[in-house]
Amino acid sequence: MQANLDHWPDRVDMAAAFRWTARLNMHEAVANHYSLAVNEDGSRFLINPNQSHFSRIKASDLLEVDANDPSTMDRPDAPDPTAWGLHGSLHRLCPHARCIMHVHSIHATVLACLEDSTLPPIDQNCATFFNRTVIDDGYGGLAFEDEGARCASMLTDPKVKVMIMGNHGVLVIGATVAETFNRLYYFERAAETYIRALQTGQKLRVLSPEVAEKTAQELEDYPDASPAHLAALKAILDDEGSDYAK
Repeated sequence: MQANLDHWPDRVDMAAAFRWTARLNMHEAVANHYSLAVNEDGSRFLINPNQSHFSRIKASDLLEVDANDPSTMDRPDAPDPTAWGLHGSLHRLCPHARCIMHVHSIHATVLACLEDSTLPPIDQNCATFFNRTVIDDGYGGLAFEDEGARCASMLTDPKVKVMIMGNHGVLVIGATVAETFNRLYYFERAAETYIRALQTGQKLRVLSPEVAEKTAQELEDYPDASPAHLAALKAILDDEGSDYAK
């Protein structure tokens, strides 16, 4: 397969991310999608095939499509229409969004259901996302192309890495699979901490804006954390004899 398919290391990283997302129960049936740009302007991208469970996706299964090709949905192996609408729009309109991960993970979705979906910096994980999220409060139904383009219009600021999709879920962007998966993982953990803290009914201990921003910047600059995280997950899959890299 390595000799016959382009972007093989990227495909392997994507497959590992799918497998771990399922293992962490952050997926939803066969309804969520990840994509990764593979050309300079970001218009060509890899994406999971239609109606495939994250726990079974292999590197060789990923589709390569062109966001600027209107005939994509006429292909016999066309991606899911909402995947095309959301990810195609983002890759077309936000070239800095090299990797895009969209899930309906439990705690991020609970956060997205609150009237105020702000994630306050109550711990180090939450502070990671201080001033780096955007809240979409204009949910308009399934993410076909018009809805996808509307979402893309909210991610033009390269500093914004997470969209809390009101009444929907979460969308995370990054430069690589490792960076984006790491960000998604920690956002779900941060959302869980916040939701559980709210459940105590006690007053929250919130960091000052200065400390929250300092912490976020320090974590952004922390060396090699994202690639080390994904490398460790791939090593576990390899030790288990997983077929993700086939």
